[in-house]
Amino acid sequence: MKIGNPADPQTFLGPVAAERQRQRVSDYIQSGLESGAELATGGLGMPEGINHGAFVKPTVFANVDNNSRIAQEEIFGPVVCVIPYDGVDEAVRLANESEYGLSGSVWTNDTDQGLAIARRIRSGGLTINNAASDLLSPFGGFKRSGVGREFGPEAINHYIEHKTVAV
Repeated sequence: MKIGNPADPQTFLGPVAAERQRQRVSDYIQSGLESGAELATGGLGMPEGINHGAFVKPTVFANVDNNSRIAQEEIFGPVVCVIPYDGVDEAVRLANESEYGLSGSVWTNDTDQGLAIARRIRSGGLTINNAASDLLSPFGGFKRSGVGREFGPEAINHYIEHKTVAV
């Protein structure tokens, strides 16, 4: 996976939005290291071959405690937490324990089971097997991941006050 200039068609991962965000993501990585999560790849510092810009090493933590900061907060950077679970019910419970619910994904070889699981997860958007989201569909989160929706007719409902008058 090539990291670098986003204008280069060969680049898979560019920088985060700003230096402030790079520092914020780095703070999360440090928090993960301090929490005892197992660093599988990545970590602190710039990616190999990069010496300037708001770049973050793609980072994967394994065996993450679902109550840890890196599991419970939205990092908005190239950081993945792998949380072990036993069975579908526990996976859904772990997913729903978060205060946030912007988006999620279910990976399965059984689409019907994936749809059943997706219905149980409290998330504003959800894909199955990394399906492309429809950019004309309403977008927004559940719980602390936002209020209202962007796109689609649902986006305007926030600005409408419905009124019924009976004569």
